[in-house]
Amino acid sequence: MDQLSFFANNEGVLFPEELLDFYPDFLERGLALTLMREFIDTVPWIQQEVRMYGKKMLTPRLTAWYGDTDKTYKYTGTKYDPIPWTTSLKELKTKIETVTAYSFNSVLLNYYRNGNDSVAWHRDNERELGMNPVIASLSLGQTRQFDFRKKDDHRQKYSLELGNGSLLLMKGDLQHNWEHRIPKVADTIGPRINLTFRTIL
Repeated sequence: MDQLSFFANNEGVLFPEELLDFYPDFLERGLALTLMREFIDTVPWIQQEVRMYGKKMLTPRLTAWYGDTDKTYKYTGTKYDPIPWTTSLKELKTKIETVTAYSFNSVLLNYYRNGNDSVAWHRDNERELGMNPVIASLSLGQTRQFDFRKKDDHRQKYSLELGNGSLLLMKGDLQHNWEHRIPKVADTIGPRINLTFRTIL
């Protein structure tokens, strides 16, 4: 499967190309929408309470954690115990592993119900993910903007659109030097589910 070089028409972009691989048509669009509806209806979604800036608040999205039995994940002070793999998630994992040549043992699902749901600037640099984690991010449903900014120089920014059925592979030292987010959207938009396949050490 060919990947798109989305830097080709962006002369002067400072983002290091070797840190991302992008497959805009990883899944056929109809299949991606079918999977989104399946996950909306069957996943036991929860809204986590996290502590940010000294205050407790609910995350502006719903989440679920699936994976191998012993692959517990801690994020923003919350412990995720994995739900066993479903057939659909296992098949997606196998397909991603075949195309990317990386292996994964867990997946975090994020359900963005509308434009008010988002994820703030962060890096996926938890100890359980290892030194240079490889994360495969699969998008189902509504196209959303995905932003990057340099950790030590916020003037260096880069954005791309993650569409229905697209796969973004983040790798190398990306999580050391770059933050990322999904910003809120003022317009009325549809739902999106994002699956980030990871390897917990």
